[in-house]
Amino acid sequence: MVSKDFKVVVLGGYGNFGSVIVNRLCSIVGMQVWVAGRDLAKAERLAAEAGCHAARLDGNQADLAERLIELGTNLLISTAGPFQGQDYRVAQAAIAAGAHYLDLADAREFACGIGALDQAARQAGVLVSSGVSSVPALSAAVIDQVLPRFSRLDSIWHGISSSEKTPGVSTLAAVLNYCGKPFRQWRDGQWREVYGWQDLAAHDFPAPLGRRWLGNCDIPDLELFPARYPGVRDVRFSAGVGLRVTQFGTWLLSWLVRGGLLRSGVPLAGLLHRGAVLVEPFGDRLSGMFVNLQGQGADGQPLSLCWELIARDNHGPNIPCMAAVALARKLAAGNLEQRGAMPCMGLLSVDEYLAELEGLQIEVGLG
Repeated sequence: MVSKDFKVVVLGGYGNFGSVIVNRLCSIVGMQVWVAGRDLAKAERLAAEAGCHAARLDGNQADLAERLIELGTNLLISTAGPFQGQDYRVAQAAIAAGAHYLDLADAREFACGIGALDQAARQAGVLVSSGVSSVPALSAAVIDQVLPRFSRLDSIWHGISSSEKTPGVSTLAAVLNYCGKPFRQWRDGQWREVYGWQDLAAHDFPAPLGRRWLGNCDIPDLELFPARYPGVRDVRFSAGVGLRVTQFGTWLLSWLVRGGLLRSGVPLAGLLHRGAVLVEPFGDRLSGMFVNLQGQGADGQPLSLCWELIARDNHGPNIPCMAAVALARKLAAGNLEQRGAMPCMGLLSVDEYLAELEGLQIEVGLG
């Protein structure tokens, strides 16, 4: 049962992910929601459509904590990315206001470093969690669910292939930030250097999705999973898009960056965003996620399991948003006792996550 006095502020609430979260939270009876951001007019338009409140807030304003207190904030959800290069001032303001804090960060350093706020969060009696999204929230929940079937887990390869629906420019810029750039990946029991959007590999999803190509993607899981699952020898994450022209175009861009012909793909984010929008009509509106695990079963025999999710009708972009909704529901109902600062692992079960996807064209299976 959700407390009718539970107040949620969604920073960046009129953006692509923020608007999905706002609309979903507003459907929960008793939840009070504020759409917040620097553009009050945009916040007010969405608030009028969703039936909630609007507020002008800037993550960089000096009096953010005071403004959160004025609004009576119980939970602050930050969707104001990209999180690469951000500090923790928004989370610190939430702690100072005595409010819980969640974000959708997929930036490896940002999400993995959130534990620096653990003592302050515990003293304030609040939960602070980063990476409240498909990774690592859902990916870790899937592994935790099937892990008892393994006597030894050797390899984790998981990935996401999105539909042709183009994300916002800031999200695209976050992806381009490591395109062609080196980062660490856990391979054969040691850290090895790989390059963003390279090492192309195919994953064969069930019909109607079929074969999708993916490349190296830098996310918090790559740092978190070797520690969370001791003994695992390989942890790999790959990502891609359904339209091959976009997928292989990004792969080619990665070589230009790696070869030094381009310093970074980030300055091209606006141009590439416009190009991606132009080719959207050629897509199939399908996206997918997989978690492939290999090791040894309880019987001592080799065991390979693959959890897969397929989203139709461009419902895939809703998936990263639902971890925040599920945690907001648990916090409002008093069903989440964890306090302190941590990446989002072990806070949600697969069933709790999937429950928020009810009504969407999404199928899951384990094979």
